[in-house]
Amino acid sequence: MTSDDLGELWRELAPQVLGTLVRRYQDFDGCEDATQEALLAAMTQWPAEGLPEQPRSWLVTVASRRLLDHRRSESARRARERLDAERDVAGPPGEDHDHDDSLELLFMCCHPALTPPSQVALTLRAVGGLTTTEIASAFLVPPATMGPRISRAKGRIKAAGATLHRPDPAEYAERLPAVLQTLYLIFNEGYTASSGPELQRTDLTAEAIRLTRTLHRSLPGDGEVAGLLALMLLTDARRATRTGPDGGLVPLAEQDRSRWDGGRIEEGSRLITEAMQASPLGPYQLQAAIAALHVQAATVADTDWRQIRILYRVLCRIAPNPMASLNHAIAIAMTDGPRAGLDRLAELAADEPLAGHHRLPATRAHLLELAGDTAAAREDFLLAARLTTSLPEQRYLRSRADRLRTDPTDERPPHDDSTR
Repeated sequence: MTSDDLGELWRELAPQVLGTLVRRYQDFDGCEDATQEALLAAMTQWPAEGLPEQPRSWLVTVASRRLLDHRRSESARRARERLDAERDVAGPPGEDHDHDDSLELLFMCCHPALTPPSQVALTLRAVGGLTTTEIASAFLVPPATMGPRISRAKGRIKAAGATLHRPDPAEYAERLPAVLQTLYLIFNEGYTASSGPELQRTDLTAEAIRLTRTLHRSLPGDGEVAGLLALMLLTDARRATRTGPDGGLVPLAEQDRSRWDGGRIEEGSRLITEAMQASPLGPYQLQAAIAALHVQAATVADTDWRQIRILYRVLCRIAPNPMASLNHAIAIAMTDGPRAGLDRLAELAADEPLAGHHRLPATRAHLLELAGDTAAAREDFLLAARLTTSLPEQRYLRSRADRLRTDPTDERPPHDDSTR
């Protein structure tokens, strides 16, 4: 087993092991530390001794021992030591080590005692395994802001006496919006990594899809759950074509559509069609419908931009957010011309979260290029490259700037956020 294989396995097992420990010991911070120690032990032992027959059970056992050792060493917690010592390290009789607690852990992290941003941040940390910097990028805030937010969220979970259990129907309804937002952010971080040398982190996209499938099985009649799953499948269907042999970014207009995953496109299209026919319209369904229009077009020229513009207009009305507004401006440009899109972008420039994000100058550069202002377009491509921390995106944006210096007639359609 290669180090990459081990890394994928650890990322898959970490939230499951953490969920088992939290359910058993009801100590979020202590269980998270113990899980990390068990993963470090596995990192040392597994490559040398081989993969255990039951990796998850191995990690649960080691993490339990570490947690109990820590508790025994703290005099302030001796009152709990007797209870813990009575428990066999392997867990209560009849406990199933193979039970996946990830979904229960997800809903616990979305406890109503937390604010929605804290719910999402904590879940990304505990279930998604994202770093503080990656979570901060997803929220468009500095890491120095996000770190304390995650720490406070852990404290509030503990103070609220939250326990790990299968949510009842009322809890599902109360916490579902934060859960869906969290899953989508995990998927997005995997689909376009906020930093680092790789454009994509397939471990994160796979985990987001897996958890969303689990949620869809629990709530098969919820249109937004189905919409989110459809959106992930339709977007991930293009994964293999988004990078070239050198790992560089390949925009939608240049992707080989014959290599898109037809099975995922078919499943995602079916899910969104059924959801929109049977459920109240929601933002994830709208985004999935937009993604379906992109992947169902046989060629770039066949893309139904007028329908996409309508869907974005509805999305901006029912669930306004900076990225939806940015993509609406692109759709306006594709139907009414680049100057109309640039006028809309000028209105969005005052939006504080969007103003410092690289997608604003990148989009403006595309539209300026289409409008024939290559000098201004080149400056905006370079500005976008400076703002992003993703190395593949930096290389792509700089290459676009370089091409404008030598090939000012090269025109290609801009891409909205759903076409990354």
